[in-house]
Amino acid sequence: MRSRLNTTMVVVLCFLCPSVFACTGIILRALDGTAVPARTMEFSFDVHSNILVVPAGTKIEKLIMDENLTGGTYVTKYGVVGANALDKPIVVDGINEEGLYFGAFYFNGLAEYEKITPANRVKAISSEELGTYILSQFATVDEVKSALPNLTIVGTWIKEIDSFAPFHYAITDRSGESIVVEITADGLKIFDNTVNVVTNNPTFDWHLTNLNNYVGLTAENRGPQIVGRHKVMPFGEGTGLFGLPGDHSSPSRFVRATAFANSVLPSETAEDAVFSAFHLLNHFDIPKGSIREKVQDELFTDYTVWTSVADTKNR
Repeated sequence: MRSRLNTTMVVVLCFLCPSVFACTGIILRALDGTAVPARTMEFSFDVHSNILVVPAGTKIEKLIMDENLTGGTYVTKYGVVGANALDKPIVVDGINEEGLYFGAFYFNGLAEYEKITPANRVKAISSEELGTYILSQFATVDEVKSALPNLTIVGTWIKEIDSFAPFHYAITDRSGESIVVEITADGLKIFDNTVNVVTNNPTFDWHLTNLNNYVGLTAENRGPQIVGRHKVMPFGEGTGLFGLPGDHSSPSRFVRATAFANSVLPSETAEDAVFSAFHLLNHFDIPKGSIREKVQDELFTDYTVWTSVADTKNR
């Protein structure tokens, strides 16, 4: 997308705009046992993603996004492949050779990490580097759960956005175990992803509570109803999900994705589930223009940049 602003200014403004990063994540499970996590990536500019491959045995330097910092290093245990952002060597969405999936989702205004200090700099891992680290070091969700409380996760200043990267994280392994990880002013919280969905703000437990407002939704069509002495007839198909929110806000997308991800007919194989996941996420494609915001007389429009699906069984 062309802009009168230079690229750095576009990135800065987009990270500060509350409307951007309308990402939606789901998990499907095929009858052959395959867990298939999938997601959309939304920005108001081209995020300059490429496929990043990190072989096992690679030495990784940490805190690389801040050129004024020198961090520690680690060696990858597992090979990793995924999508990066801003042409940087960071995995924001990917899978490792053991079938562990990781996705970073925007969590603006709520994410809060430790401060970088001389004492913790060597062991610190920055919020945008966490995907590469987790995928390269662990094979299962249980391993990640055990390790997370002992990690020092910090917010590194990134010149392209004039801020740290505010994320929460979705992690799924090939057994189907799945969690959402949030680090806020209240500390580290790890939620079991019981509804197979993640979006953005507010916190994951808020979204679960909000589902109570839609307890009457069902995939089954509604039949005729008698109101007083009047017979009310449905106009056609889809009456079971009548009232499902259709806007692009994070709470609405969470409800809509929960309805679709948990009512879709199960796929026989992993390949079928991958196709179904892409098809389902078509519901969440955002065209340029349907989300708009003006910043300093510049019009920004959030849109779907790419969609990814991971086969955790066949990797």
